[in-house]
Amino acid sequence: MLPEQQIILRLLVSAVLGSVVGLERERLNWVAGLRTHMLVCVGSTLLMIVSAFGFADILGNERVMLDPSRVAAQVVSGIGFLGAGTIILRREVVRGLTTAASLWSVAAVGLAVGGGLYLAAIWGTALILVILAGIKPLERRFSRARQACLLMLVIDRRELSVLDIESALEAAHLRLKHIRIQHGTAPHEDRLQIRLRRAPRPSMRSMAEQLRSLPGVREVRHTGA
Repeated sequence: MLPEQQIILRLLVSAVLGSVVGLERERLNWVAGLRTHMLVCVGSTLLMIVSAFGFADILGNERVMLDPSRVAAQVVSGIGFLGAGTIILRREVVRGLTTAASLWSVAAVGLAVGGGLYLAAIWGTALILVILAGIKPLERRFSRARQACLLMLVIDRRELSVLDIESALEAAHLRLKHIRIQHGTAPHEDRLQIRLRRAPRPSMRSMAEQLRSLPGVREVRHTGA
């Protein structure tokens, strides 16, 4: 049986490591924050301790064999249900995948601590923090490069058609993703949301000026460039 001091030490170490990752998520106001990550890490550690050392009193029986990996495998599978609860689908945008992955990773840290692999747990926690906090600016830079641009127009449908706008976009070599049309507040007024693939800032400014010069265009705004 594992000494009591070791049990307490492993649980405390897992609580500290889980809180370090949880603080990073808490800073961004995610649902799974400090307490959730601590609970996952400590719970995984406790399950690993029980799996590895909780059946020492019956191991003297010749017909009894111990496989500590079985409970660990169940933790890896079961944490997926908790991770799924942090994932949100809103307006075709998926949010919370990184937090779900951090919960899954913290469970692995807890299992490592429960198995006495302190070095692996500490380095794993450090790498998790680097991935969550250190690489985020780089990820944001790449996401901005892939982000679509949005043109918002207010037009008079009597003077200008959607086909005219599409022709202008094609002439400027801007790739159209989709157009959303809503009726405006004034008679014969339409509000258009035109989503384009990423375009250089000068191209977007030039396109906005061209659209303003078209008859029937009352307002032009653009974002994402």
